[in-house]
Amino acid sequence: MKRFFFSNYRRHSQPLAFLLVAAVAGIAGSGAVTTTASTLPTAVSGTSHVSPVTIATADTNAVVAWNANAGDASVAACFIGGYGPQEARMYAMMHAAIHDALNAIDRRSRPYAASLRAARGASADAAVAGASHHVLVRVLKSFSFFLPEQCILDGVMSVKADYKAALSAIPDGVAKERGVAIGHAAAAAILALRTADGHDTPLIDPDYQEGTRPGEYRYPPGAPLAFAPFLGTDLDPFVLKKGSQFRPGPPYLLNSHGYAADVNEIQRLGGDDVTTPSTRTAEQTEIAHFWVESSPLLWNRVARTVAVAEGLDLWRSARLFGLLNLAMIDGYIGTFETKYHYRFWRPVTAIRLAAVDGNPATTADPTWTPLLPTPPIPDYDSGHAVEGGVAAQVLKRFFHTDRMRFSLCSFTLPAGQTCSDASPTMRSFTSFSQAARENAASRIYVGFHFRDAVVTGTRHGKRIGNWTVTHTMRPVSTARGD
Repeated sequence: MKRFFFSNYRRHSQPLAFLLVAAVAGIAGSGAVTTTASTLPTAVSGTSHVSPVTIATADTNAVVAWNANAGDASVAACFIGGYGPQEARMYAMMHAAIHDALNAIDRRSRPYAASLRAARGASADAAVAGASHHVLVRVLKSFSFFLPEQCILDGVMSVKADYKAALSAIPDGVAKERGVAIGHAAAAAILALRTADGHDTPLIDPDYQEGTRPGEYRYPPGAPLAFAPFLGTDLDPFVLKKGSQFRPGPPYLLNSHGYAADVNEIQRLGGDDVTTPSTRTAEQTEIAHFWVESSPLLWNRVARTVAVAEGLDLWRSARLFGLLNLAMIDGYIGTFETKYHYRFWRPVTAIRLAAVDGNPATTADPTWTPLLPTPPIPDYDSGHAVEGGVAAQVLKRFFHTDRMRFSLCSFTLPAGQTCSDASPTMRSFTSFSQAARENAASRIYVGFHFRDAVVTGTRHGKRIGNWTVTHTMRPVSTARGD
């Protein structure tokens, strides 16, 4: 199997403009997401509410803080949003270690990688810091096969700075030493478990054989390659039995009414409005850009928002972020397995070649151009929709409700509207499912996916989320956890 190092990747950097579009997501670290619980009007009684205030408050516990630190580290290490699976794997490993370290101090949930017992009096905050630091540094260094040395160094330095700050806030003594020790032990367990898990599967294959028949994946304009074609089969799942476990049925047949409706919908809505006219509304354009951001960064920010608002303690936070991130990496594995099993063509290809699809209800437009450059990955199902379905379902299951009010900003909106601006554009939601549906629809508005791919992807993600919550990190007693 051929490996392509970052130097090879850089030679394709201009065609892979979709990764540069996602680069804006890179600054989506810990800073701008806000949370606080508030009393609701009678009209929405029974729905938790999250309104915007800075997340860096006294209510931010060590697990939430290290989740944000991991986002900062991935940004510093140049993940730039195009390496979602690798980013998700790193978060999953860190949160598995955090979970196991805390449960070694006080067993509230079943361990993931190792059943450990901490020395009496171990500091929980020190355990979280020790587990996080050890995993993040080791995982970042393992990515030398696709990240430049300076990027890795910057990521590691970000982690070390956060680690120094975290430890300085904990009084020196035996409790601190014992906490760090159990954190390192938990980190060592997950690192050992995932050493040869296939994480170094090739990310870029310029020799991947594109299809020739109608409906088969073709290279999108400007990107003559395939991204991570072996990830769905080579990367070991964290909770799923295999990547194909919940593989959905096939996409629409090219001669079907459903296929024609999908082509015509995205042909109307997904154009760039420069080369290709679009009937997208201003809000739909905003939604398209809002959700371009990296799924692991954005959905972890949602979880931080709600965790702080709901006042979760360390242990409940550890289980929440553990479940979320284990499910999200398995979501990537599941969707990539599905994508390269069916190898269905992208909308930009389908619309330009509609004259040969055999469907009289579609019309070819040889110059049709999506709002943003199409990623070099097959259409079906939508990975972005899978990730949204996974995250929303885990959050819904954890909190025992889908009804949760929260507001979010984004780092991929136009300048002046992002999380880092003085007056960011906020989008508000009344449920996790509403956010997942908007996330899925955004892939139509941006011109990336057919509706069949996003609807199926969201449903696929729900099944992976349900499996994860049911099969791992179960509370030792239902009276003590979710």
